[in-house]
Amino acid sequence: MIKAGIVGGTGYTGVELLRLLAVHPDVEVCAITSRGEAGRPVADLFPNLRGHYDLCFTDPASGELDKCDVVFFATPHGVAQSTVPGLLAKGIKVIDLSADFRIRDVALWEQWYKQPHACPELVDEAVYGLPELNRDKIREARLIACPGCYPTSVLLGFLPLLEQGIIDASDLIANSASGASGAGRQASIGTLLTEAGESFKAYATAGHRHLPEITQGLQDIAGGKVSVTFVPHLLPIVRGIHSTLYATLSNKDVDLQSLYEERYRDEPFVDVMPAGSQPETRSVKGGNTCRISVFRPQDGDKVVVLVVEDNLVKGASGQAIQNMNILFGLPENAGLMAPALLP
Repeated sequence: MIKAGIVGGTGYTGVELLRLLAVHPDVEVCAITSRGEAGRPVADLFPNLRGHYDLCFTDPASGELDKCDVVFFATPHGVAQSTVPGLLAKGIKVIDLSADFRIRDVALWEQWYKQPHACPELVDEAVYGLPELNRDKIREARLIACPGCYPTSVLLGFLPLLEQGIIDASDLIANSASGASGAGRQASIGTLLTEAGESFKAYATAGHRHLPEITQGLQDIAGGKVSVTFVPHLLPIVRGIHSTLYATLSNKDVDLQSLYEERYRDEPFVDVMPAGSQPETRSVKGGNTCRISVFRPQDGDKVVVLVVEDNLVKGASGQAIQNMNILFGLPENAGLMAPALLP
């Protein structure tokens, strides 16, 4: 039985880890930390977990994490950097859901996240945890940087096209929309029901901090320079991401439907929809599946890719568990087979 710890168990990605791991057949959660809630039973804060956990939140400095085989960080950016080196030195595997180790250019990370990086020596070692791209590296990793929610949808959507070199990589466009849970659990006027409900808007159009992660990932896939315009939007829903991706084809003779079906044929959590399908965010709510449809409107030179995922599952905690399964040699779908919630 794998002993797992969660640092930052009170946010949305933390409680989603708890929900998913509660039914994982090979994992025991033995430590859940929160400085602000130390001593409080987990089920008091999250009543949906009553009957699943008898644990109380503990302070991260209590030593409980030392009992773990793997520790998940579901913390704000910058927090993991102070603790990860010590855990790795004790032989504990780390899966970080924040952006602390995603971007290999430390100066670029510091520019976008507005703080100095506390352990730049570990950045090159960290494996970017997109299983559909880096599965072999994940198996051998000590430290996994779990991808962001927006980057997951954008990278999986463009991946088959860039791998085959059949689009103009200098002019990619990603319009992505996320539910309010993507902003986290902290209080924010912009995500209040009366502010976000019955409304739809773009934000961070001049530059979102997921942009350098998206660009880095696309360039890794393409093997060269890529230019992408990324515009995020806020949806008046709790969960879900819908990304609409646009590119210009350099080879119009490719059967796009077959290309996507073949590329993702053996991927347990990428579902290429039948030709002509329009994937919906509600079809992935609570599940770890990313659903993709591909179109070539009017048989022209443009390709449009539609991608949906649950931002808290495949976009965060579910993907983190998928990485853990690979890392420990478990079936990749262990604990992640529950279908999405509908309606």
